[in-house]
Amino acid sequence: MNKANGVRLALLALLWGSSFLWIKLALRGFSPVQLVFLRLLLGFAVLAPIVMLRRLPVPQGITVWAHLFVAALIANAVPYVLFGIGEQTVDSSVAGVLNATTPLWTVVVAYLAGTDRAVTFLRAGGIALGFLGTILIFSPWESAGEIASPGGLACLAASASYGVSYVYMGRFLAGRGIAPLTLSAGQLGAATVLLALALPVSGGQAITWRVDAVASVVVLGVLGTGAAYVLNYRLIADVGPTAASVVTYLLPAVAVVLGAVFLAETPTAAMVGGTVLVLAGVLLTQRAGKPRRS
Repeated sequence: MNKANGVRLALLALLWGSSFLWIKLALRGFSPVQLVFLRLLLGFAVLAPIVMLRRLPVPQGITVWAHLFVAALIANAVPYVLFGIGEQTVDSSVAGVLNATTPLWTVVVAYLAGTDRAVTFLRAGGIALGFLGTILIFSPWESAGEIASPGGLACLAASASYGVSYVYMGRFLAGRGIAPLTLSAGQLGAATVLLALALPVSGGQAITWRVDAVASVVVLGVLGTGAAYVLNYRLIADVGPTAASVVTYLLPAVAVVLGAVFLAETPTAAMVGGTVLVLAGVLLTQRAGKPRRS
């Protein structure tokens, strides 16, 4: 991985690393479906004007838009709502550690789909080491009841959906020569339509316009969705779906650092050791090189 992609990976980890906290705060005022709809709408509202100002061509053809709607379903609508449902009953840290299983799902799906057969020993070792570090950071054995709960299973299902989406986008969208910004805007627009259709039948609660909830939705939409998806598509195109999905390993590490710096939280020995393992796992995975695609 070159320096530019390393910077993109770090920025994406920072944007997504705090997302579970923002989701938890946003749920104080919004239902999961309401939250996701507003998040997607804000993300699209950020990207669409940029696409227009740069006069980037709009994706053409029914096939491309069909792929965009499928990607919107499995990469946005389904996992975002599932994480919202999950965090109604489980801690944000539990959601974070379950999200770290995404690279494992990605490896399995990519191998079965034939898009990434080059799962070398080095790459597999890096993924295993990173997942071990994530487990060590959050010590999930202390929250086994939460992980085995319906909320925990919802978060696990969301992570599996992310894994499928990495492979799907890498195979059907990222290699079409369409600008990452255009793909991102199109996908978020499609996802917004899907959530708009779901809103009337979701039976959501009355919105509570709390300052912290509204601010969290804005952060999730503008930065965690709009800006992040440009970086995400670019990484998939440059390094492949399996390597790009390793960004999820950095999320718990980001959470530990932000907690120590801004909330005066004292990292435990397990957190420090887990962070070292996570970074080592990411390094091993990236050193394995760009995966081959059939």
